[in-house]
Amino acid sequence: MELQIQNLSKVYGNGVRALDNVSLTIPVGMYGLLGPNGAGKSTLMRTIATLQEPDSGQIHLGALDVLRQKQELRKTLGYLPQEFGVYPRTSAQEMLNHLALLKGMTDAKQRKDTVEALLNRTNLYEHRKKALSGFSGGMRQRFGIAQALLGNPRLLIVDEPTAGLDPGERNRFYSLLSEIGEDVIVILSTHIVEDVMELCTNMAIIHQGKVLFAGSPSEAVKSLEGRIWQKSVAKAYVKDHEQRYRVISSKLIAGKPLIHIYSAENPSDGFTPVSADLEDVFFSRISGIA
Repeated sequence: MELQIQNLSKVYGNGVRALDNVSLTIPVGMYGLLGPNGAGKSTLMRTIATLQEPDSGQIHLGALDVLRQKQELRKTLGYLPQEFGVYPRTSAQEMLNHLALLKGMTDAKQRKDTVEALLNRTNLYEHRKKALSGFSGGMRQRFGIAQALLGNPRLLIVDEPTAGLDPGERNRFYSLLSEIGEDVIVILSTHIVEDVMELCTNMAIIHQGKVLFAGSPSEAVKSLEGRIWQKSVAKAYVKDHEQRYRVISSKLIAGKPLIHIYSAENPSDGFTPVSADLEDVFFSRISGIA
């Protein structure tokens, strides 16, 4: 089963082109949708989740026409938006039970078994009677995954799921997503490069509503092999180097800027070759350098 997105476009009333002829093929497994804030990722996620209409284009999940069979899609969709509301004084167990009932699970025993299984799977069972308002950021995100997994979805969409999580919570969330991605299509929308590199076997880079790259992270990195050079410079010389070279990124290392540039040949001038990584791919693509 695959999710096929064909020629999807969306222009908002203020003239912003959020999606510009987007076409992607997304197989079972973890699929990273990488792009800066405002790139069009959330618009694409909401469109796939049938929460808004595109101006043109088609989406198919296997034989299912997503845009024409919205109710059928919703039966097999799990969705964790960037912000999701809950009743803060309600316990995790009560909230999941309520959401399961809304999803049509009328059999009390089946509902109870399903809720307990999801609480165990997301490592929340021991906190099942705790009010959601007392959950940490990581616990809230795991609860979000638990509610998204109600009904055994074939497609799971998670939008910026690790923002604000500490390293330990982030790693636990990674493990849970990886386990889920063995059986279903999981679309991970994020601006965090490490999320995609560590989790996803396939990915796309989107910027200003356009797909700039689609393939595996390793293919993306290989495309820059032998073309990335780095140099540590004084802060006063960063702008000079930006004018003279195709600078991909600049970050502070021990208080001093370390710049990465794109060049097919050795630029000399104190630059040394460095192995490309997905961050180099990301910045070079969105800047139009490579």
